Amino acid sequence: MSPFTDESPRPADVPWTFRPAAAHRWIDRLASAVAWTMAAIIAAVFTWIVGSILWHGAGEFSWAYLTESVLDAGRAGGIGPILVSTLLILLVCLVVAVPIGLGTAILLAEFSSQQSRFGRLVRRSLDVLAGVPSIVFGLFGNAFFCVWLGMGFSILSGGLTLACMVLPILIRATEEGFRSAPDEYRLGAAALGMSRTAAIRHLLLPVAVPGLVVGLVLGIGRALAETAALIFTSGYVDRMPESLWDSGRSLSIHIFDLSMNVAGGNERAYAAALVLISLLLILNGAASWMAHRWLGRQIVTN
Repeated sequence: MSPFTDESPRPADVPWTFRPAAAHRWIDRLASAVAWTMAAIIAAVFTWIVGSILWHGAGEFSWAYLTESVLDAGRAGGIGPILVSTLLILLVCLVVAVPIGLGTAILLAEFSSQQSRFGRLVRRSLDVLAGVPSIVFGLFGNAFFCVWLGMGFSILSGGLTLACMVLPILIRATEEGFRSAPDEYRLGAAALGMSRTAAIRHLLLPVAVPGLVVGLVLGIGRALAETAALIFTSGYVDRMPESLWDSGRSLSIHIFDLSMNVAGGNERAYAAALVLISLLLILNGAASWMAHRWLGRQIVTN
């Protein structure tokens, strides 16, 4: 007996458009499974790296380790001077990079057409600079800041070199933040008689803050992890700096030195790496908190 009644559609009579819908559902499930698998692999690798650093470095971590001077090439003592040098280098980098990056992003997004020759030239230059190896920035910083400007091996030379490195990332991320603002904001501001400066400050800048934070987070991560560029600019000295003109060793250089040049320094290198990761998490969390505070307090006024 046939399972089909006279009114039931036979398989051959089923519209062909139903079959691709089933295939699409299968492809969606496969794509979802692949995405979850990739995310799980990344999370596992991150957990393995952090777990290994915690396992080897947590035993050396203490308040004395954070505040005392370096002794016996890093095998004893702490990392107090190195932590101060790292924060000073990062401070110089951000003080220089943030105003220049924000101003350039506003110029590209609000005062220059996306199709203009000048805008395309600047964006192409930034994209190329973002991919330049850090060792090239180090050689440039040594030739320009240390030798030509006479700054020598100093925290100032290192911070300015890092500012040159993070500027392409910061500008492109902030520009995308400004371009994400709807055109209705600009048209509404013009209809209300707001000046362009007031519209940027009160309407567009709050919208661009997430892009600025993304650029800052990526830039801080690259600056703190940088080694090659700082060897040629900020130097290798592990004593406490007395000014920005003094040479100073960053945490990344200290980790490199302990792991490659100091016999028996691996445990101390793991402890320094733990401090570096903790510093990254604290600074990234602070940047995100400040962005939320800014967005929460935005007031639309003329």
